[in-house]
Amino acid sequence: QVQLVDSGGGSVQPGGSLRLSCAASGIGFSIYTMAWYRQAPGKQRELVAAITSDGNTNYADFVKGRFTISRDNAKNTVYLQMNSLKPEDTAVYYCNADLLIPPRVVTVPRGYWGQGTQVTVSS
Repeated sequence: QVQLVDSGGGSVQPGGSLRLSCAASGIGFSIYTMAWYRQAPGKQRELVAAITSDGNTNYADFVKGRFTISRDNAKNTVYLQMNSLKPEDTAVYYCNADLLIPPRVVTVPRGYWGQGTQVTVSS
């Protein structure tokens, strides 16, 4: 049974930091491209960052220089370090595992998904 468990969300003030984690089980974690997506109310689910099986990373322009994605294959876990958070970063963040290149916007869900973790940035 495949399971992705997202954690680490919360409420922070602008300029603060959070670290999201996604623990995977039931899949050959090391061969998957892992990604973080986010979805704000009334908006599409959009790609935030992705990391391939060999460690290559890709970031959305709106998080470059602020967020860092990493993975620990020994722990079957992917992380998203989020610094300099802004109110517009408020969303539910979802972990995704896919064997294909993750799309920038999700129109048809593909791969495996975590349950989501809420991130709220507000003063």
